[in-house]
This record gives sequence, structure tokens and C-alpha cells, in this order.
Amino acid sequence: MDHDVIVVLCALAVAGQAVIALMLLAGLLALVGVRGPLDSIRRIFWGYELWAGFVVAAIATGGSLFLSEIRAFIPCDLCWFQRVCMYPLSWILLVLAWRGDHRISRYLLPFPVFGAGVSVYHLLIEHGVITEPQSCSILPGSPVGCGTQWINEFGYITIPLLALTGFLLLIGFLVLASAGSGEETATLPADAER
Repeated sequence: MDHDVIVVLCALAVAGQAVIALMLLAGLLALVGVRGPLDSIRRIFWGYELWAGFVVAAIATGGSLFLSEIRAFIPCDLCWFQRVCMYPLSWILLVLAWRGDHRISRYLLPFPVFGAGVSVYHLLIEHGVITEPQSCSILPGSPVGCGTQWINEFGYITIPLLALTGFLLLIGFLVLASAGSGEETATLPADAER
């Protein structure tokens, strides 16, 4: 049953990667003057960006706790840095979404941006692109460190890639949440605040 949970987390990551790809494509098209796809994405998530961010952060937090506490995968130093960036977002985004307070969302962006950077660095170590630092070994002489692949689902999804997917989704949702301008506020539901 534990492996089924891992497969579900990885399937959610694949779905999240598809959303990231759509957001990136819409953003690139908007840069060249085609704003229709980006406007469609904004309409889909309008008013719910913080709730979507909360769901992503809560799943990522729960998933990392499952992997370390139930599956007994030992988190490396880089995993801890990623957790520091993800865990606070779970409850902060819940409070902001509950209150409908989009104004603070831009100030949360450093958390997923830094976390995504750590995830990329972790992936580079994991795939042998760069050498694993000495500080990455959990215990002196232990074979477990930052380069250890605890999971490898669908041929490419590892724990740092799960984290990177969550951080990129959070960046997208926080940017959408903080992108409202004064003239767009009029189209929000009466109980929503920007």
C-alpha cells in the first residue's frame, strides 16, 4: 500500500507538470502578444489561486512527511532546505486563502523560488551532473546522501523532482494571485479582496 501512495504522488506530479507546461506556454505566448491563453488560465483560477497554492503545499508537505515518517526515507540536508521552504507555505496559504488576502502573496514568492533552486541543485547532484558535497552525507561513512534516489517512478520522477514540481506550481499560483491590477478588481466576486 505504501508504494501505491508513492505512485499517486508521482501521478499528481505528472498532472502538475502538465499545468506548469500550460502556464509556461501561455506566459511565452503573452510575451509575444498572444494574451488569450494567459487570460483563459487567469479566468480559470481567478479568486482561487491561493486555494490552489494551499492544496499544492499541503500535498507536498504531507507527501514529504509520508516519505520520511512512514516509508522511513532519511531526508538529506538538501531535503531539509526544501522542507523549510515548503512547510510554512501550507499554513500561510491556508490563512491567506481563507481570508481572501491576495496582497501578501507576492511576498511569499521567495520561498518557492529558493526551494526550486535547491531542488534543481539536488537534481543535478542526484543525476551526477555535479559532485555531491561532503556535507551531503547523512552520517560519516554512510552510503546515503543527497545523491541517493529513494524513488524513481515512471522512469524519471524522484523526490527532488516532486519538490521542484510543487515549487514551480506555487510560483505560478502566487504570480497569478499577485498579478491583479486595480481595473481587474471590479470583476472579482463581491466577497473577494485583492
